[in-house]
Amino acid sequence: MPDSADKHTTPAGSEPLFEARGLTKIYNPGTEAEVRALDGVDLDLFESELVVLLGASGSGKSTLLNILGGLDVPTDGTLDFRGESLTEADERALTQFRRETVGFVFQFYNLIPSLTARENVTLITDIARDPMPAEEALALVGLGERMDHFPSELSGGEQQRIAIARAIAKRPDVLLCDEPTGALDVKTGITVLEAIARVNEDMGTLAMIITHNAAIAEMAGRVIHMSAGRITEIHTNTERRPAHTLVW
Repeated sequence: MPDSADKHTTPAGSEPLFEARGLTKIYNPGTEAEVRALDGVDLDLFESELVVLLGASGSGKSTLLNILGGLDVPTDGTLDFRGESLTEADERALTQFRRETVGFVFQFYNLIPSLTARENVTLITDIARDPMPAEEALALVGLGERMDHFPSELSGGEQQRIAIARAIAKRPDVLLCDEPTGALDVKTGITVLEAIARVNEDMGTLAMIITHNAAIAEMAGRVIHMSAGRITEIHTNTERRPAHTLVW
């Protein structure tokens, strides 16, 4: 059963990887179409955590993920990574942060259909600072025997695992997953979640999974609930369930 915890609960002896204070994001400010997507978010995230971010559509989940990943900037508030400010970083520094530090996995796989699984992953390893071989990344997500297949020859779950392999081949400190099982059936989705959990455990990567599916929260160390651009609750799972035991 989960224990209640505030947003600054910290793993023993750990310093935050991310430290967010007062993060606010307003789209179309000062107009009738103004949208306050984030409204004063305070959050610490830690190395090697597996975190699930829960909330309905429009709750601010994806906006928060995009700011953590350097894809967007807040209207107000501060965000530090390893003690260095991301909110004061220029576009060049944010590009370097995204390239070297963050792996992204989205609901849609964005694979190049004319390239094999291996070649899709190699696109990242060719530009990364210290990449793992594409073969190693694909083996880590259970596709060692399928690396020379084209996306059209693979199932949806296998394509999503290629996307995960592509994201982790740069050896990122952070893996941000936005609805990674949203387009998949339950059995296939669980296979994808197992791949994310394995990356988190084997590489020590901070992994955040955004989802509206509350069942997925049972595999997380911490679960963050969002509504109307705010964090409404954070709880810690005293016992994490393996992905293969989840039911929804």
